[in-house]
Amino acid sequence: MSVVRRARGTRGSLTARLPRPARLLRRSRSPRPGRLPGPLLVLLGSLPGLMAVLALALCAHGVQRPARIPLDRPAALDLNSAAPGTRSTHLAGRPLIVPRSAWLTGTAAGHTQPPPRYDDKVIAVFVHHTDSPNGYRCADTPEIIRRLYAGQTGARKWDDIGYNFLVDRCGTIYEGRAGGTDRAVVGAHAQGFNHRTAGIAAIGTFTAGVPVPRAMTDAIAALAAWKLGLADIDPRERVRLVSSNGHSRFRAGTAVALPAVAGHNDGFMTSCPGAALTARLPEIRETAARLQGRAPTAVTPRATRTPATSRTPATAHTPTTSAPQPLKRSQSLG
Repeated sequence: MSVVRRARGTRGSLTARLPRPARLLRRSRSPRPGRLPGPLLVLLGSLPGLMAVLALALCAHGVQRPARIPLDRPAALDLNSAAPGTRSTHLAGRPLIVPRSAWLTGTAAGHTQPPPRYDDKVIAVFVHHTDSPNGYRCADTPEIIRRLYAGQTGARKWDDIGYNFLVDRCGTIYEGRAGGTDRAVVGAHAQGFNHRTAGIAAIGTFTAGVPVPRAMTDAIAALAAWKLGLADIDPRERVRLVSSNGHSRFRAGTAVALPAVAGHNDGFMTSCPGAALTARLPEIRETAARLQGRAPTAVTPRATRTPATSRTPATAHTPTTSAPQPLKRSQSLG
């Protein structure tokens, strides 16, 4: 239904027909809301940018890039990397580790890689040397590892390279055996003691009188600190390991106390890792403990000798040895 509305203008009359609903709608329009103050509009318009800056700052702070660990201070903590069921209070930062794919590319085809085997945790590391030439370029390290891999999986018929990690003379750490660097992968590096241990091979030959590069020993210490810290193991202590093979220094089933950072010769009749690298193990243990944030080993001062007033008969002296000894059944270490 329409109504006629007459309006008088300056030039006479104008007749317009408006539908009733439209007329009612126009009358019922509410007034426009008042405009927001200028400063508030500026603040609201800046919120997206402020949120983006905040998110970027949080992301940059939260992302951890693997890097070499400074040796003059305790390593950074990664509280999410401890072994399952373990509450470690001495976690060391994870050093930079070159992935296995960096050297595996170019290996001869034909080897079928079986699935890795795992332990619950790593409580000791065995240090080795590869008994190979020392005068290599660090850029050639991937090729050296490929040759080691080919020899162990070829002539020796092993399922994979035996070492969990390899370290070159420049201090670069390489992932060795497959399975994941942060997991307790069972290696093939220490006959009788492959379980709950990790093998770290120093690339080269380090017999008596051969210099051991500082970069290499620092890298070994950083790696040992990280792996042992996941299980809250002090690198300077001894741990309880059980021999699984009679070809080791101990009969199968024998429980022994071995250093948490041990040389290959601690568990097997061998000269590996060489006299020069073996002599550096105490320093490696102490550095690894410092990277875990542990207190340094107290140095016991030497007793001052006093002049003897009378001669006393000499007593027999039994020289001590650092060779590991079997544990008694009542003992439990580590």
